[in-house]
Amino acid sequence: MSAAASPVVTPLAIPEGSQVNFGASISGIDIENFTDADFDVIRSALLNHQVVVFKNQGHVSPRAQFELTQRFDPLATSYGHGQTLDAKRSILHPDLKTIPHQPQVQVIGNGFVAEYEGLENIKLRHPHHKTFHATAIPEADDLDFTRFYRWHIDASLYGLAPPVVTTLLAVRVPGGRTQVCRYDDGTGDELVVPLGTTAFVSGYAMYDALSPADQEFARTTKVEYAPHPYIWMSGSKSRSDGLGIISEGKEIPLDQLPAIEEDKIQVLPICWRNPETGKLAVQIHPSAVRKLHLADGSVVEDLAEVREIVHRLQRPGIAPTLVYAHDWEAGDLVLFHNRGVLHSVVGAFAEEEVRLFRQCNVAASEFPLGPEVATAA
Repeated sequence: MSAAASPVVTPLAIPEGSQVNFGASISGIDIENFTDADFDVIRSALLNHQVVVFKNQGHVSPRAQFELTQRFDPLATSYGHGQTLDAKRSILHPDLKTIPHQPQVQVIGNGFVAEYEGLENIKLRHPHHKTFHATAIPEADDLDFTRFYRWHIDASLYGLAPPVVTTLLAVRVPGGRTQVCRYDDGTGDELVVPLGTTAFVSGYAMYDALSPADQEFARTTKVEYAPHPYIWMSGSKSRSDGLGIISEGKEIPLDQLPAIEEDKIQVLPICWRNPETGKLAVQIHPSAVRKLHLADGSVVEDLAEVREIVHRLQRPGIAPTLVYAHDWEAGDLVLFHNRGVLHSVVGAFAEEEVRLFRQCNVAASEFPLGPEVATAA
């Protein structure tokens, strides 16, 4: 009997001209029966490479996907957004379907699916930028051009701690064409992407792109997120680059939100520290920000000002040369470090183009590490 293959971690091939410095693939691990040593390889790869790809994993069960996801935080048990998906006003509600026998795993995609994992006659909707952006690409150009829908981290940002990792499994993937992703922000920036890609950017590269003064600001400033943020933002519209909201006063007033528990409102560092490398990542969900808490104890409460500051910090980090746009194939299982990257849905599908994915993340048992505070000698 031959010995099992040893795990092999290989950096992802990056297109010429790209400055992306993250991402790896792993082979030689059975996701349905991984060992402690296998998981050590997976965890180290995730913390060092941020996005990890396993090919040909279409056989992996929802249970195995959940167990792999939870292994990064064994005390975590509930879906990363908790029960907020039950709120019909949440912007997340239309995009996810819960697998009945594995409620931590969601089904996402596009088109009609007759039956899948206990779900029947489901109509999946791939998020389209015209439903969230203040402006939209003209209908005649819609299948050839697209935008980043919403740059974000997977997190409730109210009550529950941000998940460590999200796992995505591609079950069915329409392919064969590309689209041009336009920023439409006056810069002329654009990026050719595979149809229905998931785009990733590194929070570490985002930090490194800042000036020394802005790095100091990022290390010493905290973000306060809105309560029930995905309901709060539901009347608002996004910038054309998908990186935050335009300030038009369209947020749902606080007194019209579900009951607010003050101790669940989250004030988190701008910079999250990698527990293995010690590097700092700029990790902000730009659409959910409400206030900034500065080093001197003052608070920036003007929402338009808060959003402008956050956008100025984050925009260099989503430059086309820094975006990894994954070219999905059926059976791809992708893990991404939700505390080290931002990501965005991209693309516009024709109605008959069916896309079926499984997503899993679990609310963490602890909040992210902030920057280390220097002590006097």
